[in-house]
Amino acid sequence: MHQIFNDIYRRYQHKAVLFVKSYVRDEMAAEDIVSESMLKLWNMLKKETVTNPQALLLSILRNEALNYLKRQAIEQEVMENIAEWTVSDLRHRMNTLEACDPQETYAIEITQIVEKTLSSLSPQTRRIFEMRRYDTMPVKKIAEALSLTPKAIEYHFTKALKALRIALRDYISNSWKIL
Repeated sequence: MHQIFNDIYRRYQHKAVLFVKSYVRDEMAAEDIVSESMLKLWNMLKKETVTNPQALLLSILRNEALNYLKRQAIEQEVMENIAEWTVSDLRHRMNTLEACDPQETYAIEITQIVEKTLSSLSPQTRRIFEMRRYDTMPVKKIAEALSLTPKAIEYHFTKALKALRIALRDYISNSWKIL
């Protein structure tokens, strides 16, 4: 039995590798397939009488090579799907980033911080700031309207500006003149 297998191995191993390699196009994979096929043939020879071992070997080689190619096709398809998903995800992230308007994002955040900071001030300081900044009233008119001195108006306005500068320090560079 060993002698029959050794003869088959010596006679067909090189041809089998060339045959399988012509389909799988990978020498190492072809050698693995031939080794596995030879083992299958050996196990069959031990169990039963085989009249044409060469034809059986060819059939085993064909099936093993075919299984290998099917696995390769599945792996390739999976890799392509992953690549396609990756490209799609990358495009989505790029489009999202391109659509992102930092000015709009910062404007919303700054508005929220300004509102929160102004609401934390005393009602009088807040009112004076709003009259001066939003209503663009001159200091003298605000002073008359609230029965305060212009110095008091300046004090409250400066206090509000200082609180806003502190609250907005992450958004304001030294060169900006927002407030």
